[in-house]
Amino acid sequence: MAVYEHSYSRYPGPFTPAWSRFLVLPRFAFKDVFKSRLLVFFYALSVLVPVFYGLAIYALNNLEVLDSLGNAGDELGRMLKVDETFFSVFLLVQSGFAFWLTVFIGPGLISRDLANNGLPLYLSRPISRAEYVLGKLAVLLLLLSGITWVAGLLLFLLQSSMAGWEWLAANLHVAAAIVVTSTLWILVLSLLALALSAWLRWKVVAGLLFVMIFFVGDLFALLVNMLFRTEWGHVFNFDQLIQIVAASMLGIRPPDGPPVWGCVLALLLFLGFCLLLLHRKIRAYQVVS
Repeated sequence: MAVYEHSYSRYPGPFTPAWSRFLVLPRFAFKDVFKSRLLVFFYALSVLVPVFYGLAIYALNNLEVLDSLGNAGDELGRMLKVDETFFSVFLLVQSGFAFWLTVFIGPGLISRDLANNGLPLYLSRPISRAEYVLGKLAVLLLLLSGITWVAGLLLFLLQSSMAGWEWLAANLHVAAAIVVTSTLWILVLSLLALALSAWLRWKVVAGLLFVMIFFVGDLFALLVNMLFRTEWGHVFNFDQLIQIVAASMLGIRPPDGPPVWGCVLALLLFLGFCLLLLHRKIRAYQVVS
């Protein structure tokens, strides 16, 4: 067909619903994330922990397995119990994996688009600034949820199926603690990583600063507590705040720090600050002075 015979014709295929258009961002981001063999290995390692915990739950609820282990099985049955402390340790271990996964993935999610001036191309499509941030956030939310609260709930359901309805009814607060504390931790990690990725165009620098914020925050919290003889310095230690909330919901002794309402308020204020940083930086244009 000659060029002059070409005319405009509307796209005949199906349109993506407006509410799900932002999902194109995590779809392509996952391809880049799993190109790294080291990252794939590390994520697989984080998945093995829930598998190990699942085997432990099965063994502790199966007398035949414990009997086959002999004296070691008797000792294991006395030492380990599937209770609030059991799930507290699981959350602590998986929170560590979530932290380092965020260090590897988060700092490059937005910085690459800004460094290559790709943000105007995204926002010229039918994707708003909020949807762009949500799409990038979904990458971390999905990856980290799989190894934290999703895995925790699967372990909780496994224990419930083997221990019976009475155990389930008496430990519903454990399931709530798994979901709430894991979600708070994931949001803290993800929004901070995205904020640093947006303001620092260098992935390595953003990753180093991300790690420093947590380690320096811990030291700064100890310094404030020593100087002012208070426990409120822990508001700068996000890991400690999450542990206090988790312990309070699980019904075990929480670590030293402010009350639960103070921890939740500090975390919410920090999340709001990260959203403000993203709101200021994510734009279709930049004013260079």
